[in-house]
Amino acid sequence: MKLPAMWRRSLYHYMGISLGVVIIDTIVFLLLVNYEGQTQYYNPVDAIYWVISTATTVGYGDIVLTSPIGKIFAIFVQLSGVIMVFGILITFVITPWFERSLNMPLPAKAPESITSHIIICGYNKLMQTLIEELQEQNVSFVIIEEDEEVVRRLLDQNLSCIYGRATEDKTLENARIKNARFLIANRSDEENASIVLTASNLADTYIISVAEDSANIKYLKYAGAKRVVSPKLVLGRFLGKKGLDPYVRGLGGATAFLGDNNIVELPVYPASSLIGKSLKENDIHTKTGANIIGLR
Repeated sequence: MKLPAMWRRSLYHYMGISLGVVIIDTIVFLLLVNYEGQTQYYNPVDAIYWVISTATTVGYGDIVLTSPIGKIFAIFVQLSGVIMVFGILITFVITPWFERSLNMPLPAKAPESITSHIIICGYNKLMQTLIEELQEQNVSFVIIEEDEEVVRRLLDQNLSCIYGRATEDKTLENARIKNARFLIANRSDEENASIVLTASNLADTYIISVAEDSANIKYLKYAGAKRVVSPKLVLGRFLGKKGLDPYVRGLGGATAFLGDNNIVELPVYPASSLIGKSLKENDIHTKTGANIIGLR
């Protein structure tokens, strides 16, 4: 079972702190046995043995610090050991048990009434940008995510999502793939190929796949993807055009996207005749054939 990232970080912190405490206690023990004249225990093996047995409250009693400061140190080691043990128990046993008991079960199915929606398989920053656009356009969507922590975070943001593996038939059926407008596969290239194959067998849905490696584009198309988008390839072409084309260098941004469609960003200078007029008044589409998709 894979621990959530938050628990893994806590575990690493506990391990680091515990190791540091053991090392410090070992050094102090060596100083104390030398101070008390118990030089037969002045070695790392006996020191670590005493620290571990005392911290875990086993206390065999074969090695005993007799001086007042030694006894105080032994009490400190016992208390710190109890705190470390209970800290680990509370963090990794008791707290998760309470969370599982108190948290509502994660959603596994999209509403039956949902239709003409977009299925997003895998959440990341790239998809967050898409989701924001979909929300602005009031387009329904369902996110499929297999990371429990990510699903809970999405639910906190009131985003429509279900918990499951997008490579499984049941999960895609629960996302109402037969009613979907299209599906976006946004995991690793290997997983995306599996998602595309599974989705193709379940419904005649338009499938878009994201490719991490542009070399895998053709394989994802073979698997059944109608369109494959490689963010790295798009960015590379964009930077290439910006660097080589003197006209494009003057634009805020220009690149080919999803085939023959070109997205161009043009600056509007203070002296422009466009200033102070609405889009309808400027009638840009009639004059140039371009469609305005955004302003900033």
